[in-house]
Amino acid sequence: MSVVTPAVRTQTIAFLSSGAKEANEALERLKALYGDSPLDEADVIVALGGDGLMLQTLHKTIKSPKPIFGMNRGSVGFLMNDYWEVGLRERLRAALPAIIHPLIMRARDVHGAETTARAINEVSMLRQTYQAAKLRIEIDGKTQLGELIADGILVATPAGSTAYNLSANGPIMPLGVPLMALTPLSPFRPRRWRGALLRDSQRVTIEVMEADKRPVAAAADHFEIRRVVEVDVTMDKATSLILLHDPGHSLDERILGEQFRY
Repeated sequence: MSVVTPAVRTQTIAFLSSGAKEANEALERLKALYGDSPLDEADVIVALGGDGLMLQTLHKTIKSPKPIFGMNRGSVGFLMNDYWEVGLRERLRAALPAIIHPLIMRARDVHGAETTARAINEVSMLRQTYQAAKLRIEIDGKTQLGELIADGILVATPAGSTAYNLSANGPIMPLGVPLMALTPLSPFRPRRWRGALLRDSQRVTIEVMEADKRPVAAAADHFEIRRVVEVDVTMDKATSLILLHDPGHSLDERILGEQFRY
């Protein structure tokens, strides 16, 4: 959701690079122009790379969020701004903030071990072998789908709705809506079920049926757990992450534009 807030303080900037040659070269030039503060002391973070670096930076700072302004020195760069070296402080002061909330995944594996992780884009569950996954879906403790046979399923945030969720034919959601997308991956039965839109206050519980015969892995963005038997997903409203974008190129506008691509 785009929000209007006081101008971001830009006295101190921490620069981060993806490690790619182009990003590292930009890092050195920008540090020479604007200085470089330690991450925990900076007012704002400028991330140089692609969407992968943005997700890494959000995860890295999730316990103590700071405004993040990405500049594209990668490939896709959907979450990033254009790269310019001149006038960076002015751009940061004029940037529009967007607030996003991560998902919390609580997963239990076949050994009974429980793991908690957060996801900016989506929590996904995928079959580990040639056997399709067999899943039971509960919403707020009530079974809504007794058996889904598919390659897997995912729960996506509005910010992540244009990522894996979109490639799986899930709905694109405007950033400000209080929703989560529940999207099956290559569903076999029931054939006509294409997923659901859920309130972001609801709890999604997915049970893996026949877990020994049909093993399933669960992933919160890049963090994966193998051979899970149950996964619980909720929205973490207590954590607010701030992305900064140039006026006229906000994340809201990009998500809107994505709905008219063909």
